[in-house]
Amino acid sequence: MMLTFRISYIARAACLVFAISTLHAQTQPSALNHPTLRLDLPHSYNPIRAYRASTVSEPDLSNSPRLDTLLHDGVLELSLRDAIDLALENNLDLAIARYNIPIARADVLRTEAGGVFRGVNTGVVQNTPGGGIGGFGTGASGAGAGGTTGGAGGAGAGASGLVTSTLGTGSIVSSYDPLLTAEGSVEHYTEPLSNLAVNNVPVLRNNTILGDFFYSQAFPTGTTLTATLTNRRNTTNSINVFLNPELDTYYQVQLQQQLLSGFGFGPNLRYLRIARNDQKISDQAFALQVISTVTQVANIYWDLVSAYEDEQVKSRSLDFANQTLSTGRKELELQAIPALDVLKDEGEVAAREQDLTIARSQLRFQELLIKNALTKNLDDPIFESLPVRPTDLSTVAGPATSAAAVARAEDVISEALRNRLELSESAVDLQNRTISREAARNALLPSLALTGYYGGTGLGGPASPGTRVASTAPPGYGDTVSNAFNNSAPDYYVGLRLDIPLRNRIAKSDQYRSELEARQAELRAQQLRKQIRIEVRNAQYALEQSQARVTSAEKARDLAARTFDITGKEQALGAGSAFQTLSAQRDLATAESALVAARTALQKARIELDRAVGNTLVANSISIEAARRGTQTVLSP
Repeated sequence: MMLTFRISYIARAACLVFAISTLHAQTQPSALNHPTLRLDLPHSYNPIRAYRASTVSEPDLSNSPRLDTLLHDGVLELSLRDAIDLALENNLDLAIARYNIPIARADVLRTEAGGVFRGVNTGVVQNTPGGGIGGFGTGASGAGAGGTTGGAGGAGAGASGLVTSTLGTGSIVSSYDPLLTAEGSVEHYTEPLSNLAVNNVPVLRNNTILGDFFYSQAFPTGTTLTATLTNRRNTTNSINVFLNPELDTYYQVQLQQQLLSGFGFGPNLRYLRIARNDQKISDQAFALQVISTVTQVANIYWDLVSAYEDEQVKSRSLDFANQTLSTGRKELELQAIPALDVLKDEGEVAAREQDLTIARSQLRFQELLIKNALTKNLDDPIFESLPVRPTDLSTVAGPATSAAAVARAEDVISEALRNRLELSESAVDLQNRTISREAARNALLPSLALTGYYGGTGLGGPASPGTRVASTAPPGYGDTVSNAFNNSAPDYYVGLRLDIPLRNRIAKSDQYRSELEARQAELRAQQLRKQIRIEVRNAQYALEQSQARVTSAEKARDLAARTFDITGKEQALGAGSAFQTLSAQRDLATAESALVAARTALQKARIELDRAVGNTLVANSISIEAARRGTQTVLSP
């Protein structure tokens, strides 16, 4: 009765641990419920798939069909909306960032089995040339190739990778995937004997067949279950053995529970919880990459508009100079003006030709930058040389900044603190720090393991020919196995093992460092909040200044236009010279170029304010889900 009770108790404990583990797995969201991650479940309808490699298709390097619809008469006609949509479909920064999402989900799958997380890519890259962002100039650099970081949650790995964070530190976590081991062997052993007293043969020959099975699995409670079944069949030529062949069977079921260090879900599920948090960070990092890329593309687009409009200004200026020169040469032939006036006109034409050449080369370069930002490849030399015509010009209307808007600066900052994804990333990273800190505290405790096992032995085999001793062992293997499990030869054990690391300096160091890193992360979060406030105010100031520049440039352009008109009329009445009119037109062209630059700066200031406040996605009607798929759908306003 007592033996039966012990077997029942151990069996029930094993079932309880398994049920808890199964319930935990069922209550957690699967890492595989996403179309971009196609990994095979270890226990799917086809278990063989767990041992087959999962493949990832090659990247699609062809440009999206939307690009062809924008080609008209050999010109790529492009609006800002078109540019943003093309970037979401083709930009390589985003294409690289899309892989980070299934990579993070693969890390969750790994940690669900008890593996250590590998970390995720959470940096934002700005590898699209010409589209610097950040509000402090266009030279802002990216966070590394592919946006990689050295640790989960954006934790850096230190200079040259020599510094490792304590993120995830704690007691050892065993694999939660069951492991089944089967071992079989056949051995023939021959031994010359010096006498016949023991075995009554001069040469002893043994043939042994072994068939062993082992099962092991760990559980998030800090429990380990192992089961062993060993079988042996031995035949010999010895005359003095009682059973030949001799059959031996032994089984053992063992449970081990950690009671101090490594006890409970906290330390044993820390990798999984950190990986799931990293998955959230990876999703937010992709949204940040979308914001960064859209901001860069919008900046590039308005630079293209600026170059396009400036080229038109320079072209009109040159046309007027050529017209003036042509008129001057005719008047010179009639000896109505001196030759010196024609020489001045020729100098003006040469100067304006130079200005137009510079403006056109700048336009060609901006066309190349925008095509690079909106395509996956530029292998077609014909497409690379296609001109780009922006359809949204710098005169497009935009929100005005009023004194009331400036007075609501704190409201705008509050909105930015709610919207900025960097703060959400920082909050999730602080959760990871807390998980690691609790696990490091648990790892300070001594190791106390409670171990219990129950087993049984079975012996069988036919009696050796010639023996005169009656055998109680069953002759067949089936009866031998049955005897091993019928409690006739039990083997049970209960014990405690206590390991106390004296001084405990490694665990103490890790625990203290995890506390320091958590406090350091809290300061970084505060620093980020302050930086966001500065960015918002800087963007507001830049918008005010840009609007003031536009107002001033418009007045200067209007004044130059009136001056040009007056000098033209004076020349027609004979009271002014052609050179004065030409100079007035040059001043008008300069004023128009300055107005184009001011309007472009205003558009870019609006873009930066949207980014600083965290409204880029809403302002451009961008769907993150569509961006993940690489097919942008405009949202309803």
